[in-house]
Amino acid sequence: MEGRDLVRSVKAVGSAGVTQGLRTVRAAWRRRRADATGLPPRGTERARVPGPVLNVEPEPGGGVVRFAKSELRIVVAVNGAVFWGWDGAGPEPSYALAGRCPEPDPRASLEPDTEGGWRVVAERVTVVVSRHGAVELLTPGGVRLRRELPPRWWEPVGGGTSRWTQRSEVAADARFFGLGGRASGPRLREGTYRLWNTDPARAFGPGDDPLSITMPVQLVVADAATHLVFQDTSWDGTVTLREGEEGAGSGHDRVGTSELRMDGGPLRCWMVVGTPARVLRTWATLTGAPALPPSWALGHHHARGGPGGEQAVRRIVAGYQEHDLPLDAVHLGIGHLDGHQVFTVDEEQFPKLPTLAEDLRRDGIRLVSVVDPAVTAEPGNAVYDSGSAEDAFVRDASGQLVRGVARSGESVHPDFTHARVRAWWGRLYEERLGQGFAGFWHDMDEPTSFSAFGESTLPRSARHVLEGRGGDHREAHNVYGLCMAQAAFEGLRELAPEERPFIFSRSGWAGMQRYGGAWSGGVETGWPGLRASLSLVMGLGLCGVPYSGPDVGGFGGRPSPELYLRWFQLGAHLPLFRTHSSLRAGHREPWEFGAEVLAHARVALVERRRLLPYFMTLAHLARRTGAPYVRPLWWGAPEERALRDCEDAFLLGDCLLVAPVLDPGADRRAVQLPRGRWYDTVTEQAYEGPCQVLVDAPLSRIPVLARAGAVVPVRDDDGGLELEVWAPARGRTGGGLVVQDAGDGWEEPEIERYVTRWEGRRLVVERDGEDGVREPAHPVRVRGLGGR
Repeated sequence: MEGRDLVRSVKAVGSAGVTQGLRTVRAAWRRRRADATGLPPRGTERARVPGPVLNVEPEPGGGVVRFAKSELRIVVAVNGAVFWGWDGAGPEPSYALAGRCPEPDPRASLEPDTEGGWRVVAERVTVVVSRHGAVELLTPGGVRLRRELPPRWWEPVGGGTSRWTQRSEVAADARFFGLGGRASGPRLREGTYRLWNTDPARAFGPGDDPLSITMPVQLVVADAATHLVFQDTSWDGTVTLREGEEGAGSGHDRVGTSELRMDGGPLRCWMVVGTPARVLRTWATLTGAPALPPSWALGHHHARGGPGGEQAVRRIVAGYQEHDLPLDAVHLGIGHLDGHQVFTVDEEQFPKLPTLAEDLRRDGIRLVSVVDPAVTAEPGNAVYDSGSAEDAFVRDASGQLVRGVARSGESVHPDFTHARVRAWWGRLYEERLGQGFAGFWHDMDEPTSFSAFGESTLPRSARHVLEGRGGDHREAHNVYGLCMAQAAFEGLRELAPEERPFIFSRSGWAGMQRYGGAWSGGVETGWPGLRASLSLVMGLGLCGVPYSGPDVGGFGGRPSPELYLRWFQLGAHLPLFRTHSSLRAGHREPWEFGAEVLAHARVALVERRRLLPYFMTLAHLARRTGAPYVRPLWWGAPEERALRDCEDAFLLGDCLLVAPVLDPGADRRAVQLPRGRWYDTVTEQAYEGPCQVLVDAPLSRIPVLARAGAVVPVRDDDGGLELEVWAPARGRTGGGLVVQDAGDGWEEPEIERYVTRWEGRRLVVERDGEDGVREPAHPVRVRGLGGR
């Protein structure tokens, strides 16, 4: 054991107690010993590149290009997405794809190109393969978007898994986004980003990487077009990015570069080209439509950790009611479980949990339960006993159970890469449903166990079923949280088929939106943590996960009243709006920060409640189109470079622009506006974009601007639906979409389309449908007339 490891061991013993500390050290030694025997050293390696082209074999949608030492398969799918895979890798099997791979586009064909290369020409993209294996992605007009240099493999001489690298070049003006939930984004500047889902084990900020949700998904925005790149391998790896630079005067441009290094797995890739909306829509057709949250999940949530039991929950709920603050869900976190055993509630703290749940539901409040995949390894624990009978837990290469250390002590982990294990796990949620829980919060699903030294993970040599293919934890680690969410979602569909499941996870991978949303984990309490919160939500949205959010106020400390309020105001405009209190964070309900914060927090909560029909519309549109609720300012105009560089504001759908206050002491802030007219939603002052304006941001609110012509569905004073119409500029038109939720079931409601236009001095609002134009089905309130 190295000196640093010894220090970590001592800290573990001191923080967790002697017994827990010794368990942690023992588990870490077991993990190292298992990997030493289960993962033999790589030894001498041999490098390989594709070599020159030998021949080709046309196939539907593309074909196979054979090189001297490898082969490349290219397929253009009917949805416009492009797939290519080296060394015989196909698009299936894949944890990211939703169902079967889309059919090839019969119009795309493999043709000879210049200098001995080949190309596939499709409607939206052209793919050019050089004679030595470089792959270029071009627009239909021939503008290069991306160039993948010939890959390189390093293969152990004695056999084993090959590691590989893929270097790419993009336009000098291109900007990188994505790679999952990154605290330093949303724009990813020069640096190396690891692809390994990781529990930071402490509050994290913008400088920390990796975090709990990493994805090999890049969204690249350039003048020519936007493109998405997904390297479909779940192994550990790194992405090193360097933005390009345009030459001044007669100087040469420096292209942007991306270098992907993977420890193993197939070298295969999907690419999508188009506008941001088209790219995310195609991405959703590949990886699955986002799960639609129940309507109550778009309201205000409060998480309660630590002891206190039923009386503490009732006291918090009574506080919200006493202070006239809307509350839609209470989350029971760590400390409410019996020794933190899965699916077991502490009966001393909650002797009549179903009664509590029913009392809260009558007030419109749902209970949400934390669920941890670590199962306490004690005979007599019902989950451990039933899992042992199912042979559900992960084993090492020698066939022994892999034992780690969780909060409750020695633990084991289910192998969610086995369909039988997922079915067993899904049935366990019946106990929680019977107790009155309406939703589930997956925590510690990286998966992690407390570690005295080294990484907090299962041994890399641990064996997984991987849907019958077999493999080890190097391949299964990143998809573990995704598979756990799948188990819960499918189980809940069976147990409560009449209701939409509500699941959100701390960890996951590409495609996790099919089963629910994401939670940012423990963002540090501080102004940098506030910025990181926005970065995480925007980054996940651009990777196809539209429903996510942080804990207001961060984790691990008590924020100042000003910081708490600014975080609260931001959270009120994010998909998952959750406040949090615990032993570590302290009591952090709005009334704990003084009368002024309470008054301003009430305004933010009331506005969130008023905007619920708009959030519900965004949720339905996300399910149908893949578009995130929270969008970067360049969403509708990626060619505007000033918008590409703006990271401190966002679009909430198409209608609203939100500019949170991210710095202490600020009462005004600069806002970069996209093209068009925008109204301050409080003062109704009009601004003409594109430009940068200075707007008021008093402590009582953050700036929110509405697009001219927008039709925003809101709740009126009586709880009904009202259309808030923002007047278009003279001579211009506008419009918007409204989707009314039909309840928390599975019925697909109709999309209502509205248009706004001027007839002389009269503003007309009409509903546009298949049977022609008619009067709106809801009351209309016009705003912004003073700014015309």
